[in-house]
This record gives sequence, structure tokens and C-alpha cells, in this order.
Amino acid sequence: MKQIIELFDYLPHRYPFLLVDRVVELIPGERVRGYKNVTINEEFFNGHFPGQPIMPGVLIIEAMAQLSGVLAFETKGRRPVDGYTYYLAGVDGARFKRPVVPGDRLMMESRFLAEKRGVVKFDCRALVDDELACSAEITCMAREVSA
Repeated sequence: MKQIIELFDYLPHRYPFLLVDRVVELIPGERVRGYKNVTINEEFFNGHFPGQPIMPGVLIIEAMAQLSGVLAFETKGRRPVDGYTYYLAGVDGARFKRPVVPGDRLMMESRFLAEKRGVVKFDCRALVDDELACSAEITCMAREVSA
């Protein structure tokens, strides 16, 4: 299990754009599970939508991509401090099945599908109370970064 402070070692994101609160299961090369607690004080709820707050779908995708990044780093035995990062490179077959609203716990799952020359594919799902909210195949690309 990885708590929020430990996630800083895997993800370069910080508030307000870190969208994973905790990793609850991680098997390198296989899968990762984690969650985001969705609260009314999230910046994006100010405009999406006033009086009827809904988490934007693109942020659900981003949250699943961040969780997938943790799996990619663990699978390769790397961290951002080693001079690498993973960028979101593609999203295929995204489907949104229910709105995600303040008070929800967005439980996410990412399964490692394939890796070739630094391009990694994941099968991702996001659920609220065991009900599917979003599914997508996410592609990330490894890149060396200079300090």
C-alpha cells in the first residue's frame, strides 16, 4: 500500500493535479489498484457544473493514467528521480457510464497489457461503489528528462 506522501516518489504531479490519493494493491508487471477521494472543494467543481458538480471525464482519464504511471515505474524499477517520466500518449475506447460527484470514492484499476520500446498499454477501469464509472485503454510513453 502506498500513501499520498509515497506517491510523490512515483508521480511528478502535485496539488491540484495529483489525482491519486492512495495505492491499495500493486503487482509489478500485472496490475495496480488505487483511489481518489472526490471532495466538493476540488478546484474544477467551481465551473463543472455550478449547482450540479460532476468530475470532468478528462480528469477521470488523467487519474487512471497517473495510477498506470505508478505501475509502469514499479514494473521497470524506475522513479522520476532516475531521470524518467511517463507521458499520456493515447486513450482508446473511453466510455463513461455514470457521473462522479463530490463524496464519491473513485476506485481505479489498471492492468498491464503490453510494452514495446517504452510505449506501455494499460486496461483501466474506474468504479464508484462497485459501479463502473469509466473504462478505457490508456497508452503511456516513457521519456528521459533532464534535470
